[in-house]
Amino acid sequence: MIKPFNCSMRRIHLFEFEDLQWFPRILRNYMTDYLQFVANQADFYKNILPIIKKGLAKSGTSTVVDLASGGGGGWVKLAPRLQAAVPDLSVILTDFYPNIPAFQQTVQQNPEIISYQTEPVNALAVPSHLKGLRTQFLSFHHFKPENARRILKNALDTNASILIVEAQERNWSTLLQFALSPIFVLLGTPFIRPFKIGRILLTYFPPLVPLFVWWDGLVSVLRTYSVDEMRKMANEVDPDQTYEWDIGKVKDGPITLPYLLGCPKS
Repeated sequence: MIKPFNCSMRRIHLFEFEDLQWFPRILRNYMTDYLQFVANQADFYKNILPIIKKGLAKSGTSTVVDLASGGGGGWVKLAPRLQAAVPDLSVILTDFYPNIPAFQQTVQQNPEIISYQTEPVNALAVPSHLKGLRTQFLSFHHFKPENARRILKNALDTNASILIVEAQERNWSTLLQFALSPIFVLLGTPFIRPFKIGRILLTYFPPLVPLFVWWDGLVSVLRTYSVDEMRKMANEVDPDQTYEWDIGKVKDGPITLPYLLGCPKS
């Protein structure tokens, strides 16, 4: 029997350059800058807004603690839209390898809503002073299953709500789309702001940024957890069902965003 072209594949946890401690910070920052640029230009998180609103409402909070933020994700466009429904909204950007220049650029767009942490924040053990709806956009796949479960368990242990959102599914179709990423890096880099000569040099002479984005993009697809796998994790960390779990997918044109939202029932 011939499987459909869009069929899923076995999860493979290869390495990503962004995760390596020795990887040069300047290259990591240029990569996360590109991902933030794409997220805001494509605006592919807009259809997840109802899920974020639901998480905030069920949590009784107006604060978002964004974990593994990279360059700031899609918050430039998400924050003002969300503020329309949550007037006192506050979004705190954090990362284990904080991209401070990108955080500052994101904050400049919405200084009344967005702030950031300068020190590293570990998604496996979130500091107690960071309270609010925890979110992770396009980052959950970076963690091996045991650490992915620890992220969910840490939320449960601290009675925090958590929202996981990915921007791809693990299948052959998505893998082929990501194989074209170097072309988009080459085309999009001149439009990334603020303009940096270092970004131009490392994108074209030699093309290191496109190469690393290409590898990490393909590996991201192979690492991405399916909805069924996330549901299994939720059942494993919360066997007594003390949380309400909403796990599914949101479509945005050709892009599918798998998500997991967990909120305390109390």
